[in-house]
Amino acid sequence: MKRHEAREVAFIIIFEKGFQADAPVDALIEAATESEFFEVNNFVTGTVTQVFAHLGGIDQIIDDNLVGWSASRISKVARAVLRLAVYEILYSDVPDGVAINEAVEITKKYSVQEEASYVNGVLGTIARSKNA
Repeated sequence: MKRHEAREVAFIIIFEKGFQADAPVDALIEAATESEFFEVNNFVTGTVTQVFAHLGGIDQIIDDNLVGWSASRISKVARAVLRLAVYEILYSDVPDGVAINEAVEITKKYSVQEEASYVNGVLGTIARSKNA
């Protein structure tokens, strides 16, 4: 499985958690593993687990960088994409540009162009502040 495909599966599991807040992350990963529609590898499992291990900090960073928007206004797709990308920018060895580009592509696939542009802007701001 290519990294892009694995990242997309991780996004789907993170997105699903937005609808099943009380479900344990391990249960969502297990359900995806048992599904005939997804391939779950170590990258997916590790990424999803770490996103939720750092969720408080990730969400705070996202909320602090939502210029002109409130947290309640962004879609569940954008929230899941931002969570994944912020994790990659701040806590992984994925280059910032790759994390941002992948986030924009996933947003384009599952949402609308305007939201992809907004995700790009928020992530660019976060990446720049990290490197400042």
